[in-house]
Amino acid sequence: MMRLKDLREDLDLTQHELAMYLHIKQNTYSQYENGQRQIPLEQLIKLAKYYKTSTDYLLGLTDIKTPYPKK
Repeated sequence: MMRLKDLREDLDLTQHELAMYLHIKQNTYSQYENGQRQIPLEQLIKLAKYYKTSTDYLLGLTDIKTPYPKK
């Protein structure tokens, strides 16, 4: 989940700030970033909305950072 770390660092955010946004502990968020724990779908969606990107981008399934257009 290197993209999570890259996006967070690009915005000069701490793991603690993101953990507070997700209502989780900082060490849990850290485990998301380093791949030790899978991100629950609800959290993944929240992060995609927060970063204004797609879940596919966060998961590394696409290199297109912009989210999908709404229909």
